Amino acid sequence: MLKAYKYRLYPTKEQQEMLFKHFGACRFIYNWGLEQKIKTYEQDGKSVSRFDLNKGITMLKRDGEHEWLKEVNSQSLQGATLNLDNAFTRFFREKKGFPKFKSRKNPVQAYNVPQNYKVDFENNMIYLPKIGNVKTILHRSLGNGDLKTATVSQTSTGKFYISILVDDGGENLKKMEFSENDTVGVDVGIKDFAIMSNGDKIDNPRHLKNSMKRLKVLSKRLSRKQKDSSNRNKARKQVAKLHEKISNQRHDFQHKVSAKLVSENQAIAIETLNVSGMLKNHHLAQRIADASWSSFVEKLEYKAEWYGKTILRIGQFEPSTKICNVCGKYNGSLTLADRKWECLDCNTTHDRDINAAINIKTFALQEQNLIGI
Repeated sequence: MLKAYKYRLYPTKEQQEMLFKHFGACRFIYNWGLEQKIKTYEQDGKSVSRFDLNKGITMLKRDGEHEWLKEVNSQSLQGATLNLDNAFTRFFREKKGFPKFKSRKNPVQAYNVPQNYKVDFENNMIYLPKIGNVKTILHRSLGNGDLKTATVSQTSTGKFYISILVDDGGENLKKMEFSENDTVGVDVGIKDFAIMSNGDKIDNPRHLKNSMKRLKVLSKRLSRKQKDSSNRNKARKQVAKLHEKISNQRHDFQHKVSAKLVSENQAIAIETLNVSGMLKNHHLAQRIADASWSSFVEKLEYKAEWYGKTILRIGQFEPSTKICNVCGKYNGSLTLADRKWECLDCNTTHDRDINAAINIKTFALQEQNLIGI
């Protein structure tokens, strides 16, 4: 099983300069490789392989104009061509969008270290090729697995991190058996972040909304600064720090909720949502983005894999909200404003979200409605 461990780096000024050289060189190779692929396809109708691009990197180092590429780790340069290859794979297989050229103005930069790095827990150091031993906060063990690719990154606030991929050699845990009693249906929402089929509700903390007043002040200050000035860069960092705080709050909240759900249930039933389509509703887009449902579902899925739990999905067109969970009556007149409604057949009064969560669980436990199980 593959797991990633992320640690904060504290490089010296000299080491920061070398990190910036690696960021720039890998970005240059990525853009150069993308240009080569586009030109070759336009001229010959053929695709350039990653291995041909790697041979081209050697030729670039030999000409006088690009000798500076010798100053950085050669395997990291080849990692840039691998990233480009993966981007084209996602484009053709998953229709994720054609690869774009990377900008040096992007405050978020990263490069890969495929091998030859070393982790020293005794001295809180990580050795990086061409850079040396970098002070690191190694706050948790990597275990006894094999170290795979490491990724060094810089955030928009100027912090440096390293993410290490580890293969522990073990297989995914066998899925535990589940029944109706140990399965919970979860309906995500805006007013309440998550509503369970057992009637429990988890409030939506609305991290972005709570910081919006301060964010508007900082954004206005940024807009008034002269472009490319040092004061504008300082103002940009202030905005970036607040966005980073909001993001950290959101991820912390979602990790706690997802861990609680996975630990307390053998199976979790969720609804497949077209989030990108829902974001086109300009009245609710900001609240939907603040809730970040896709990120929450992703955390549920990989934690369920870790602990042998099951995620059940139902189709996005299942009418979970409009069907009475008692008698099955369909209420076609229900609108988004109706938070409670009464069934005309059995006279049961429903809480809109709890009824939806119960129906999600019911639909998921019906074999014909399961997706990807």
